[in-house]
Amino acid sequence: MRVRPISPERLVTKLTERLATTEAPGRLRVAVDGAPAAAPEALAAALVDPLRALGRPVLHVRAEGFLRPASVRLEHGRNNPDSYYEGWVDEPGLRREVLAPAGPGGSGRVLPSLWDPRTDRASRAAYVTLPPDGIVLVSGTLLLGGGLPVDLAVHLALSPAALARRTDPELHWTLPAFARYAEEVDPAGFADVVVRLDDPRHPALVEPD
Repeated sequence: MRVRPISPERLVTKLTERLATTEAPGRLRVAVDGAPAAAPEALAAALVDPLRALGRPVLHVRAEGFLRPASVRLEHGRNNPDSYYEGWVDEPGLRREVLAPAGPGGSGRVLPSLWDPRTDRASRAAYVTLPPDGIVLVSGTLLLGGGLPVDLAVHLALSPAALARRTDPELHWTLPAFARYAEEVDPAGFADVVVRLDDPRHPALVEPD
């Protein structure tokens, strides 16, 4: 593998080109995965307008809109890294409401969010119909370990030192979850696109030789 430095602007351009030219049996389902310190939501949001400029309908779905209710995800405490790793995101809901309808033979009727973590209530979001040539970008944390059906996975990688340095001290309790993720899942080993983001001002693409 080789690591190629790239500017943040060029990264968005390269990813836009990759997604716009990737064929899928249904609507293109893309996971943008990374720790909160890597800001996967920001990268996914940055792809929306360039893809639309190329004529591709796009829907950005944030995984935080599919968290489990607080009574479930915080059952073992607010700062339990194992619960954070294993069960904060409602993956069945994400499959049912987003990835299955966007996939082969799906209706294209996608729910942008299911749960509002701020109010801990159903979000009451309206369904959106994504055309057959549409792209759904699902951004969030720890997305690649549960077999979610996506057509292309982007992983934003941070070294353990950079992750610790750039994670809010109040969230340092999550660091063991990311250590488990790296060891048990190794998302950088199989994602279709891997971006190193130890310094967000100087990203780098990890590419095969």
